[in-house]
Amino acid sequence: MTSAYAHSVRAVLSARRDVWGRRLLAAPDGPSYERARAVLAPLLYATGRGGKKLTDSGVYYLPFAFPFNVNGSRLFALHVADGSQIVLRRAGGPSVTVDVGPDGDERYGSCLGRLESATLADGYLPILDTSYTDAGGVRYEQESFVGRLYGTMSLSFVHLHVDATGAAGDTTVRLVPSPGGLLHDGNQLLSHGSTRLVWAGDGSVADSAVSFAIPAGTESDVYAAVPSGPNDGRPLQVGQRTYETARAVVSSFWQARVDEGTVFDVPDEQVGDAERALLVQELLLAWRYSAGNPYEELSFAEAADVARVMAAYGHADVAQTILRFAMRRLPERFTNWRAGALLVAHADLYRLARDRTFLNEETPKLAQLVRAVGRQIDESTSGLLAREPYSSDIGREVYALHGQAVVWQGLASLGRVWSVTGHPQLAARSRVLAARLHTGLLRAIKQSERRAADGSIFVPAALLAGERPYPNLALSRKGTYWNLVMPYALASGLLPPHGRVAHGVLRYLLGHGGRLAGLVRAGATRLYGQYPPAPTSGIDQVYGVNVARFLADADQPDQLVLSLYGMLGLAMTPDTFVAGESESVSPLHGRLYRSMYQPPNGGANAAFLENLRLLLVHETRGRQTAPRGLELAFSTPRPWLSDGQSIDVEDAPTSFGTVSFSLSRQGDSVVGTVDPPDKPTPSSVRLRLRLPAGEHVGAVRVNGRQVAIDRRTDTIDLSGLTGHLQLEAVVR
Repeated sequence: MTSAYAHSVRAVLSARRDVWGRRLLAAPDGPSYERARAVLAPLLYATGRGGKKLTDSGVYYLPFAFPFNVNGSRLFALHVADGSQIVLRRAGGPSVTVDVGPDGDERYGSCLGRLESATLADGYLPILDTSYTDAGGVRYEQESFVGRLYGTMSLSFVHLHVDATGAAGDTTVRLVPSPGGLLHDGNQLLSHGSTRLVWAGDGSVADSAVSFAIPAGTESDVYAAVPSGPNDGRPLQVGQRTYETARAVVSSFWQARVDEGTVFDVPDEQVGDAERALLVQELLLAWRYSAGNPYEELSFAEAADVARVMAAYGHADVAQTILRFAMRRLPERFTNWRAGALLVAHADLYRLARDRTFLNEETPKLAQLVRAVGRQIDESTSGLLAREPYSSDIGREVYALHGQAVVWQGLASLGRVWSVTGHPQLAARSRVLAARLHTGLLRAIKQSERRAADGSIFVPAALLAGERPYPNLALSRKGTYWNLVMPYALASGLLPPHGRVAHGVLRYLLGHGGRLAGLVRAGATRLYGQYPPAPTSGIDQVYGVNVARFLADADQPDQLVLSLYGMLGLAMTPDTFVAGESESVSPLHGRLYRSMYQPPNGGANAAFLENLRLLLVHETRGRQTAPRGLELAFSTPRPWLSDGQSIDVEDAPTSFGTVSFSLSRQGDSVVGTVDPPDKPTPSSVRLRLRLPAGEHVGAVRVNGRQVAIDRRTDTIDLSGLTGHLQLEAVVR
């Protein structure tokens, strides 16, 4: 790390406006992954509670598993991304470490200058590939994944290819289980009758470790496996054939599982790989906020967001699993905010999947939530819900706008769903409560809002408490938390997205330190410790999911594109797509590489997936959040429709049924198809062709007939058209 780099970062963090974001937006073709990743050093380290390393090397891990159902996995193996270690179940658990070198005492991956960045097989599969060169010049290529033997036994398979052709002397690969004290039996090491490590070939065993000698001038392969949990110690055979068979099963399983949902095929390989890799992670995590660390728990609002996103990607079965689990846990951890988030998620799931059986099963419990918030509204003289803690980290009880807005959204949305699914009394009660809460919230917002010095509008998250605008949101704890929770209110639809207040709040976010390279900015104090560098700042993209929803509602395509590439370049690990709850920005303890807090994170994954979907498919809403229309390809990056590129969306769920469309650019022509939904028919359907800078749409024909186009935004109105639509547009 150079002093110039550290100084440039500090200068950006001192600014109120998004300096990096504005720079990326000013590029001729807008933001891109390559430009975004050049802004900051990559993410590499994983930090846990108290600033402790999550792994022995400090490098992040990938949680791998082979799930048996949609509940995710209970049996993770944590594969450290530098190739140095496999840890069972949780950080700090039993492990197997990989050592290399002439004496087998150089930890694999220990010299970052000789370690190549980790990648995933085929760009997205949960199969980790690393390469390392030891101090003697011997090159190692390692691959690992979790697969099965005998149909049910879960193991971490490891293959190391060792190239010692240019080495001056022999080298050693040494696999070291911890804790030790293991029994050697044939090609296995056992603990209390349970296999801990199994290998193929001639390995010598000493002190509960197995070593493989590779003569100078040769190449060799090492195959081994680590069971994911206790087993019966039966003799296991692990070799090239077993490895390749297990790998093929893993590959075909995950390809099929990901392909079960909606297809978003875009002309950016990095975006496509990230989408599929994050879907794999979400399918593994299900309701879990993280895996392998203390954050492997239910976090209600974030889990509800994941459920909504998975439903929108066609994985309604996973969404149902998440919501069932959350509803069982809610009574013992009830807050209005959590209740509202689950009301919204159930309404979304029904709109997108139309599963009346699941809704009817959940309705008695949902009705209890309506009664719980209804009692508060009935007893209120202000029309507001009772005070409750600002957040799980701030116990001060306030009229929390974010929680109350989500409850209003849930009442309005679920009431509308109940009105068409045979629950008229619940529907009527929800409508009445939503109307009273809506009136109370708008009155409290009007009394609480403040105009900042630059003319933007600040709406407090703590209503009627005198909260005032923060000059720079990320430089104070209170400002940071406002920046994290306010998007829930903005995305609820409570404030009309094109209205005066919402527009003013957007200006405030953009001009007062709310965004960093298009990402949610936060203090990230858990990463920096007791004495953080000044100015301190981090990224907390878990809460970007609702920022994206608000930006789409407000028709801010460039900001959505910026968020997409900001996440890829700054908030995820390169090529493996792991994110934490937060990420460091300021140089940390003099290290170049940055750190994440308790990765991986299902909420951060959902933020990227939702952002990508909203670039392509966005629903507009009318009064009381009622679904109104569809906006297709409204926010795509402009290079996606450059010459030779194509976009394809298949079976994307919406409130009106599934929608599919394709766009393809050849020379000065864009051709495409649109299959709009019609049950019910949306009030409006519009398609936007975002072409590279300097290009615009000329004449447009749909099914041979010329149609109207908004020349300012190159938006085509397809409202009222049904059936299979064929589009031809001229580029000028």
